Amino acid sequence: MNRRNMLWSAVTALGGTLGASSARAATEAPASTKLKVVYHLSDAEKVNFVLGNIQNHIDGVGGPDHVTIALVIHGPALKAFHWAQANPDISKRVGDFSKDGVELAACGNTMKAQNVTLTDLLPGFVSAEKGGVVRLAELQSQGYLYLRP
Repeated sequence: MNRRNMLWSAVTALGGTLGASSARAATEAPASTKLKVVYHLSDAEKVNFVLGNIQNHIDGVGGPDHVTIALVIHGPALKAFHWAQANPDISKRVGDFSKDGVELAACGNTMKAQNVTLTDLLPGFVSAEKGGVVRLAELQSQGYLYLRP
């Protein structure tokens, strides 16, 4: 056996070993890792669009047990979630999302600017005390994928 054939045999064997190792690692990994996604909403005119995207996302993955979703709201969009002003469709969607485990975070800075507290918002909201953009960055650092429709 010449040197070239020995080298080719070694490379082939190594490739086969790595391929088998990769296949074994793929089958040993969890069947599905639960995706984590954060939606960013600040534009008032996009409220219904973003809420629709979230519902489509939940439906598209087979239900809320298959995805972890957070919605971070700041700026003008937050007014749509004031309980005194919210239309019935938004109220229903927020209630459903809350039941499905969607984190609904309202920017603490926007809440101060709009002079509202959590009790003024639809049920299910938590306050992003340090600010909406800070909460977005925290979630991204925890592996959440960022979506801003």
